Amino acid sequence: MLSDRSSVEEEECDCAPTERERRILWPQHVSRRNAIGLGVLGLLAVGAGSALVSPLIPRAFAASYPSWDDVQRAKQNESAKASEVSRIQGLIQELNAEVDRTQQVAQQKSDEFYQAQQAFFDAARRADDLQAQADAESQKALDAANKAGRVAAQLYRTGGDNTSLELFLAGSAATADDLLSRLGTMDKLLERNQSVYADAVTARDSAQSLSDQATVARDERDKLQQAAEQAMIDAQAAADAAQAALDAQTEHLGELQAQLAALQDNTAKTVAAYEEGERQRKAEEERQRKEEEARRAAAANNSGGGGGGGGGGGGVVASGWCRPTGGRESSGYGPRALMCGPSYCGSTFHEGVDLAPGCDAPIVAAASGKVVYAGRNGGYGNYIKIDHGGGIGTGYGHIRDGGIYVRVGQQVSAGQQIAAVGNTGNSFGCHLHFECYVNGATTNPVPFMAQRGVSV
Repeated sequence: MLSDRSSVEEEECDCAPTERERRILWPQHVSRRNAIGLGVLGLLAVGAGSALVSPLIPRAFAASYPSWDDVQRAKQNESAKASEVSRIQGLIQELNAEVDRTQQVAQQKSDEFYQAQQAFFDAARRADDLQAQADAESQKALDAANKAGRVAAQLYRTGGDNTSLELFLAGSAATADDLLSRLGTMDKLLERNQSVYADAVTARDSAQSLSDQATVARDERDKLQQAAEQAMIDAQAAADAAQAALDAQTEHLGELQAQLAALQDNTAKTVAAYEEGERQRKAEEERQRKEEEARRAAAANNSGGGGGGGGGGGGVVASGWCRPTGGRESSGYGPRALMCGPSYCGSTFHEGVDLAPGCDAPIVAAASGKVVYAGRNGGYGNYIKIDHGGGIGTGYGHIRDGGIYVRVGQQVSAGQQIAAVGNTGNSFGCHLHFECYVNGATTNPVPFMAQRGVSV
């Protein structure tokens, strides 16, 4: 009877939660999300000496969160209660502010990566163009020099050393006229030879100048490539920090809000409301997870047609490569007319090919390799980059939000689904922007893939 009364009093009093409620509100285990967040911070801490890491570490992880015992003790007097309310409100604000701050940093680093990458692509193309011009001028100089040599040989055969002797021995006007005619021919050949020689010298000098410019351009290209690679690392670190801050908010915000309410309301009622909210949240997460699994399964069943409407890429061929998605080619590689939308304009040089199988269509890895980037990338929107080894890489842009299915450092195999087609970034409709890289610079994916037995 006494225990029953105590139970009733405990249920109705303005006091701490029961042991069961504590287990609900303050689980002792470390969740997978917590482990991921702490793992990210561990990786960031390794590079704490850099200027980048420090502002990216979510401060909320270092905070000391209140326990339900702290809340109970604070309820004993108004001063302690007010102090704990202020503390919890500060933590809630900090969690929200940290999410906003890290997301802004992630967006900034994403844009910097995009700009650095495009600057490198432009420099690589400029260096290649200059070298091609230098090679053309070198060939022109060689052709002109060979031509001058042939003219000189003809000149020697026509005039040669015998001309003076023949002129000296001439005894009649007819013979003199003949010699003068020969001398005239020789003068014309000399004039022609000088012109050809001048062309050869001009071409040689031009080739040297262009070659020097190409050397400078390659040096600039290499610097910009290093800058782009560092920008990619910084962008990925910023994205990881933003996700860690979001995970911290997801993990702690609901409980902090419940603790705050518990300081101002009946604990049992607060616990019941919190438990119901958590139940609904988890049920919704499970529903969304099942929907996503069903969607991906349906997409996988539709893949395998290399060219049609909404299917995936083609099958893996003997070279170990495959088409990254289905759909028609909607835009090719190279120069193109400027396209502008309401808020931005596309580039005038298209670094890849666009494949349009439709929204949410599966994107598969074009070959086996290691994921070196997965996240936002300026105008590419959501973007994945895979390193296939030997200086070869591929990039996948405009992936839909929530449609990146791989993580940095993950090994993927050819034909494995890595993402879903979307319309993020500077995009005018759902499509995959597919790029191929050789030593970091882009190359036309059509002949690149054709050499590997894949039609794009």
